[in-house]
Amino acid sequence: MMLSQATADFVAHLEQVRRLSPATARAYRADLADLAATTGDVEIGLIDLEQLRDWLWRATQRGDARSTIARRTSSAKGLFRWALDAGLVDADPSLRLVAPKRGRTLPRVATADGLDGVLADAERAAADGDPVALRDHAILETLYGSGVRVAELCGLDLDDVDLDRATVRVLGKGSRERTAPFGRPAVRALSAYLTRGRPALAARTDETTPAVFLGARGRRIGPRSVYDLVARAVGPLVGSSAVGPHALRHSAATHLLDGGADLRAVQELLGHASLGTTQIYTHVSNERLAAAYRQAHPRA
Repeated sequence: MMLSQATADFVAHLEQVRRLSPATARAYRADLADLAATTGDVEIGLIDLEQLRDWLWRATQRGDARSTIARRTSSAKGLFRWALDAGLVDADPSLRLVAPKRGRTLPRVATADGLDGVLADAERAAADGDPVALRDHAILETLYGSGVRVAELCGLDLDDVDLDRATVRVLGKGSRERTAPFGRPAVRALSAYLTRGRPALAARTDETTPAVFLGARGRRIGPRSVYDLVARAVGPLVGSSAVGPHALRHSAATHLLDGGADLRAVQELLGHASLGTTQIYTHVSNERLAAAYRQAHPRA
């Protein structure tokens, strides 16, 4: 089988059997298309370890980030492991392929006091009943209050929100469903938006949608609009205009751990498949602890 056809079948396997997210599947497809551009669209069984190493070396020479090269290594390993199981190759040439260690980048985290100010500003802006301001306040409170991902927030339908129990039901990575709680401020913001803001936005189009959060034209809001909202609201707080919705997710996780929440509980809240993914927030909390110690302790 040619490499291009093997790639198409492998990505289809990821989407249909392993149920990876569309974004992850796109990343695999792009990585393996780059491999084909380097080796040529040859029979997959003809590709050897040296060709794979040359492919990664070229990426290094281009200046690709270590995280990108590590992901490409993972893509190649996944493809050839699948190909071996499917009987398309006699041996796996990627077994001795070594990925570079990824540098640890601590997520940007806003202070709890700073976010209180941001959310208070959003609440004041929504006080006059403007539907977009009501929506924006509800989005910010939901992102920070529940720690959901931006794709999960945009995918919320009306039936997914339970204001009485203060929970949202979301479909996370790998099509894993979970229920995320949120606090009273988010309940108030969502209630105001659903009562006064959403109907006004929904009236701007003839289409009917079950989406909770609507754009200015009355259709389901997209991630780009949420990114722009968070960048405007939270960017000045963390000193970067490139900040996105994940900053609120990072902040929620860190503030939970700062408040004494159990790491396993935070893992469940965020929908992490691995506890190791959640543990990065303990490093953030330790950094904050160390900074507070250096600033306040007389023997620091």
